[in-house]
Amino acid sequence: MNTRMKIPIFQLDAFTSRLFSGNPAAVCPLDSWLPDDRMQAIALENNLAETAFFIRQDGGYFIRWFTPTVEVDLCGHATLAAAHVILKCLKTASGEVRFQSKSGELIVRERDGRLALDFPSRPPLRCDVHLRLIEALGTVPLEVLAARDYLAVFESEEQVRTLQPNLELLSHIDRFAVIVTAPGAGVDFVSRFFAPGQGVPEDPVTGSAHCTLIPYWARRLSKTSLHALQVSSRGGELWCELKGDRVHIAGDTVLYLEGSITVP
Repeated sequence: MNTRMKIPIFQLDAFTSRLFSGNPAAVCPLDSWLPDDRMQAIALENNLAETAFFIRQDGGYFIRWFTPTVEVDLCGHATLAAAHVILKCLKTASGEVRFQSKSGELIVRERDGRLALDFPSRPPLRCDVHLRLIEALGTVPLEVLAARDYLAVFESEEQVRTLQPNLELLSHIDRFAVIVTAPGAGVDFVSRFFAPGQGVPEDPVTGSAHCTLIPYWARRLSKTSLHALQVSSRGGELWCELKGDRVHIAGDTVLYLEGSITVP
């Protein structure tokens, strides 16, 4: 007999206070893990940059994230969205949520009316640059560093906003993704994020990228509290702080959809 199960699903816009902006993420609370290929199929069907799945575990939660094509080791906006679901929709926690993940413990706290991620810092270092990266970007950056992702630094916000990289070439580089960044006109810094090799041509707002952006800009600007914009077409706003080997990334969240999906 073919049995089908109903799974709750929520969709939220993260790092924005306005619906239809920021970064949309789907969140599916589970009683127990589904097979990996089933979660990957759900993420593909959702066709968002990330779908987060979580289960209750040891008094907290364990979280995993899937793009339409791969599971990833860290995702900021979908973690923010999952915390919103737990705190404001399910109301199974109060004040903060502790997640275990493939990147260790991640904490989300309510702070000044927003949700703030407590994530690991991933400072960028000097690196060998893939031969096709500059060609793929179409513009020569001031410098290229790397952590998980390449970090290409440009002179102005306008360069970052108008950049039109060759996504086919970018899909073959030897890092997870490419962050492009520059000083902001009205904020400390701006950025964009491209991960076509992971099924995400351009991510609207990327929490995990700020694990690298925050230590870079904190050092360059000699300040630990930073205000940032991700200047994709949807756009997003982030309040950032460097705390030793951790970064705090705060933003707003807006609930868009609540329902259920039926899967075999």
